[in-house]
Amino acid sequence: MAKKRKQTDTEERSGPQPSQKEQAVEDAHAFKNKEKVLILSTRGITFRYRHLMNDMIDLIPHCKKDSKLDTKNDRNVVNEVADMKGCTSVLFFEVRKKMDLYLWMAKTPSGPSVKFLVENIHTMAELKLSGNHLKGSRPVLTFHKAFDEQPHLQLLKELLIQIYATPKRHHKCKPFCDHVLAFSVADGRVWFRNYQVVVPLDKKKVNPDSASLVEVGPRFCLNPIKVFEGSFGGRTLYENANYVSPNALRAAAKRASAQKYSDTVRQRTARKEHVASHPMPRSDLEDLFVKKDG
Repeated sequence: MAKKRKQTDTEERSGPQPSQKEQAVEDAHAFKNKEKVLILSTRGITFRYRHLMNDMIDLIPHCKKDSKLDTKNDRNVVNEVADMKGCTSVLFFEVRKKMDLYLWMAKTPSGPSVKFLVENIHTMAELKLSGNHLKGSRPVLTFHKAFDEQPHLQLLKELLIQIYATPKRHHKCKPFCDHVLAFSVADGRVWFRNYQVVVPLDKKKVNPDSASLVEVGPRFCLNPIKVFEGSFGGRTLYENANYVSPNALRAAAKRASAQKYSDTVRQRTARKEHVASHPMPRSDLEDLFVKKDG
């Protein structure tokens, strides 16, 4: 009798056990993808680059942000911060000379990682486009067919998917897919666009062919520099041979302007020498006037 009472007490405390079908449904609706993205920047970031980083935070609801990083050389600190935050991916905004923005995309702690130069930046506050979508909604990712043609672009595609794809049933995302993140390849660069999916309200049954896309923003261009095997370092897997640093471009522009000024000075000196070596002969009237004045 005592054993039977103990069994009934444990059954009452634990409650009715779910069946296998109910357990399968609960497992299907459980949140399994624990992908988290750490977003942070270095000190000295300008307001335009900070607005772009805030736009990225709004587009990635499964992200975590941290304070600005003091160092620009020891990037292994980012791996430690990501480990403390429980993040598996990193978007690191690195600013040089308060003019150039470099974006690191990395998988922590083992890699790989990619370093980009961010060009043609237009934030949402600057564009003021008519599109608007729900904050925190899950995006639809679209990729240009060129991503499947080269090995380093295939790696970039997988990295972008793991960073920008919001996990299903994440507690911070909305159960809607009302915007599209488009990644295209042109001129050796990755172009980023964000569009809102607009469905006409007058139709009762939604037809995918009747939907249209309206750009929301932000928009920018990623120029790949290097692909590393590890996180923020390691063996170089790919290096862009066509990449030219912004410092080299500015130096070439200064040399061109200096060459233009030196050409002007050289032409002026040559003109003075030519006039001095070829004086104009005097006419007879000028000699008569000189004699009269004398």
